[in-house]
Amino acid sequence: MRPDRLKDPSLRNATIKHVAELAGVSLKTVSRVINHEASVHERTREKVQRAIDTLGYRPDPSARSLRSTRARLLGLVYDNPNAHYIISMQRGVLSVCRESGYGLQIHPCDASSPKLAEELCALVQHSRLAGLVLAPPMSEQPELIKTLADAGIAFMRIISARSDPQDGYPCVYVDDRDAAYAITEHLIQLGHQRIGFLWGGREHRSSGERYQGYEDALKDYGITLDRKLIVAGDYSFDDGFRGARKLLALKDRPTAIFGSNDEIAAGVLAAAHSGGISVPWELSITGFEDSPFSKQSWPALTTARQATEEIGRHAARRLISGLEHDAHGEPVDPVNHGFSPELVVRGSTGPLRSAPKKRTR
Repeated sequence: MRPDRLKDPSLRNATIKHVAELAGVSLKTVSRVINHEASVHERTREKVQRAIDTLGYRPDPSARSLRSTRARLLGLVYDNPNAHYIISMQRGVLSVCRESGYGLQIHPCDASSPKLAEELCALVQHSRLAGLVLAPPMSEQPELIKTLADAGIAFMRIISARSDPQDGYPCVYVDDRDAAYAITEHLIQLGHQRIGFLWGGREHRSSGERYQGYEDALKDYGITLDRKLIVAGDYSFDDGFRGARKLLALKDRPTAIFGSNDEIAAGVLAAAHSGGISVPWELSITGFEDSPFSKQSWPALTTARQATEEIGRHAARRLISGLEHDAHGEPVDPVNHGFSPELVVRGSTGPLRSAPKKRTR
């Protein structure tokens, strides 16, 4: 923080983040100084205290009580209907916790709750958590993230983004857009031009990123976007089934359908089977994530393999590394790491053989 900003009226109510910026340390280090933890180097303690005095910062008593001794327990916070995603994420985070001597507490919650920030702060305090791994969509809520940071809570976000957002908060990001582009491009190169798209939940950034990849591919190949081929929904089998029935009832129905995840795609596959439509001869279907049933369905689903377990491992590793560096007053690596799901071609997609018969009324 520049010295000339110290007189800025907006800093009259200084936060722990302002202190960290002025002292040139992490939020966690400021929290350790406030809580009088012995692990902080004296030089670092003095630097933080000078920043506190300069800004006139007054710690929130509730935030100070979050941690009085070093905790070795992480929390995994999620709200996602996809059981495969959660199990894989849990497996990845837990493996790193065990390697590093940390415990793990699983905390499902309602991402739409107006008291979510209060709930998570209480969780950290009462369970004496060292930090949180935040899965989507909580990880993608700016106000929640700011509240946790201001409370001095260490966290690692898992978010959908094309590149490092560089917003000052740590994350592991997944390039869903690039993978969705590859899926759509695969269908186009098979000869498909009428490609339906079934959305996942709009509260998830991944839904918008996957749609954008689909739209970008159509544009780059000179294919006009047809809004009738785009159906809103959620990341569920039922919405995939309903969405597919709607698309397949069109007079000029699609020759391929891109489901935003494998559960949606499985619903599309069921709708095709129930309507006597041969896959992939009359309809190609793709999903996203490479969940177990993408391989177990018939035919097996073309999808994008998302390394969810490895993403969980990396998020936990980054969080624990930051905690360990903070404990010794050392700077934390600010570089965020990204993952890009890979296209996996299976039997649910094939070349366009002939235009589907138009429905007659």
